Amino acid sequence: MKIGIPSEIKDNEYRVGIVPSGVEELVSNGHEVMIQEGAGLGSGITDEDFVSAGAVIHPDAPTVWGVADLVMKVKEPLLEEYDLLKDNQILFTFLHLAPLPDLVDVLLDRGIRSVAYETIQLPDGSLPLLAPMSQVAGKMAVQLAGGSSGNQTREDSNNRGR
Repeated sequence: MKIGIPSEIKDNEYRVGIVPSGVEELVSNGHEVMIQEGAGLGSGITDEDFVSAGAVIHPDAPTVWGVADLVMKVKEPLLEEYDLLKDNQILFTFLHLAPLPDLVDVLLDRGIRSVAYETIQLPDGSLPLLAPMSQVAGKMAVQLAGGSSGNQTREDSNNRGR
């Protein structure tokens, strides 16, 4: 199977749909992995890292989407990507479709087989792909909450009694 990983284009989204160890696993099982040039840079992964793992780098999103049987992303396709979806392609990403009826229509019209990360469930009912995202969100919330007001509170505490 030809698996394509395009760059994410959503504002402030710096993740990439696969890491080099995932590329190695797919390639060792006979799949061809194609990654858009620079797709991993926001996550600190170079094109060379992906090539060393067995991926082929392609120059742009239309090329990656155009040759892939399966597209792996982090976030749902944005309006600018709708025309890149091929009939009967497989899409593997976080989808969160409830607020996106236009995307639902495109997926249905093109016969896209979509697998939403947030819906993958183990037999025990746990959500293995959603759990790490929840952990990251929880850690970020603490860091954001402790921002300038947290520092100010520490300073205020240190100055009490002086």
